[in-house]
Amino acid sequence: MELLLGGINEAIRLIISGDSEVFTVTMLSLKVSGLATLLSLTIGVSTGTILALADFPGKRFVVSLINTGMGLPPVVVGLFVTIFLWRNGPFGRLELLYTPAAMIIAQAFIATPIVTGISLAAIQSLPSNLRLQILGLGASRAQMVWLLIREARLPLLAAIMAGFGGVISEVGASIMVGGNIKGQTRVLTTATVMETGKGNFDTAIALSIILMLMIFMINLFLTLIQQKRRPR
Repeated sequence: MELLLGGINEAIRLIISGDSEVFTVTMLSLKVSGLATLLSLTIGVSTGTILALADFPGKRFVVSLINTGMGLPPVVVGLFVTIFLWRNGPFGRLELLYTPAAMIIAQAFIATPIVTGISLAAIQSLPSNLRLQILGLGASRAQMVWLLIREARLPLLAAIMAGFGGVISEVGASIMVGGNIKGQTRVLTTATVMETGKGNFDTAIALSIILMLMIFMINLFLTLIQQKRRPR
């Protein structure tokens, strides 16, 4: 209990004092995970919508792969991204390994199946005749797709929260492709692991509390948008 109270006091001290290293680590966490989530939304929502509206042989198999990807272990993603970005790998000449860009790529691979799966379920949950009604009113196919996405916006906001939550809290892939380099690729999760390994439990608890507060504030903002009272 004393250890936990010490961590809470340390978190308050770090926040109030405006510790520069904690601020840098926190902002990098937001930048990496935010961009990864945005990338996953761009790919995931469009892919999920296409799969929901399309009908082709092997569709169930593809959907099964996506559903499997929703539980993809971050360390597996980190391993394959590392292999591809390694100096002798297919994309080694880009020299992205141990950079924030590599972390964004890895986290996007983790979040995309999550966003795709939830988007697919959200569009499929809409009334089956809604598509025909929209087209019957003279809308183009592009307008129809946009209206379906708007209609499913509440579960799609849940997809954003799930995707962001899946990457802001992961540690395996971030360490493997980022290297936990101070001032360059160190984020809240990797810093917490490092401090725990050094036995600095009060600092590790403090970083964990800051991470949880940040996740809560972002999810609170998104939840307020999602649960906003709509006119009946």
